[in-house]
Amino acid sequence: MIKRIAITTILGLFLVGCGVKKRTTYAKKPNPRTTVSTTNRDTKPLRESQSEGAYSLPEDNGNFVKFTVNSTEEYIETFAEMAQFEMKAYGIPASITLAQGILESGAGRGVLSAKTNNHFGIKCHTGWDGDYDFHDDDAKGECFRKYNHPMYSFRDHSIFLSTRARYAFLFNLDHDDYKGWAYGLKEAGYATDRKYPHKLIALIERYGLDKYDMTVLKSGGIVKKEPKQYEHKIHVVQKGDTLYSISKRYFVSIPELMKLNNMNNSNLAEGQKLTVKSEKIR
Repeated sequence: MIKRIAITTILGLFLVGCGVKKRTTYAKKPNPRTTVSTTNRDTKPLRESQSEGAYSLPEDNGNFVKFTVNSTEEYIETFAEMAQFEMKAYGIPASITLAQGILESGAGRGVLSAKTNNHFGIKCHTGWDGDYDFHDDDAKGECFRKYNHPMYSFRDHSIFLSTRARYAFLFNLDHDDYKGWAYGLKEAGYATDRKYPHKLIALIERYGLDKYDMTVLKSGGIVKKEPKQYEHKIHVVQKGDTLYSISKRYFVSIPELMKLNNMNNSNLAEGQKLTVKSEKIR
């Protein structure tokens, strides 16, 4: 399936290069349907470090490719292999990646995923210089990352989780511990929904998504990486600082930030010293 997705992308880019200006359906098979159109804003490639063994993505030439998925089962069939390749390269259980994709994107049929190919609800955050779009979420008109192909969304999801300190503890879990990952994602602040872990677990168990983890583990193909090391630093609270802004700056969840500083409320005072965690430079 992943080869077909990649070929579809390349074919779509070729068609646009040959003068197709309007959105054109070019996939011969009806399920899933793929369309390609030219986007007005240039998109930049993912610049954050990619893991050894990561599947090479097709070149992004600025053309938006949309996959039309008609059911959850079809979503799983379309993206399961991509999730497995990401698991091999980054260590994130394929079951978790698929469950998050199903939940966050409405199995590829949600409004946000349809217009941005963002299957994981990842917001722009500080430092994002790629394409974006606005969507009402926890607040009105929030900035979300936009990708020209779902494959870029899956890769960015892997990079997002594997390069932020607040998610580091998840990579110490067993690769088949999808329940630990589900609860850990909520603990780290990935989602505000209290039922988020239960929803992920329910999807995994309903559709048997853990079988994709088992296939990868039996192949012995997960790239082993040295665990990242972190050190504590002191942040002096400035005027206008909030726990939210500090947590985003240092990629630490608010609960972890409060725990590090023995805080029982979110009140801050200018000049207050807070312990934060950052990646240790070796």
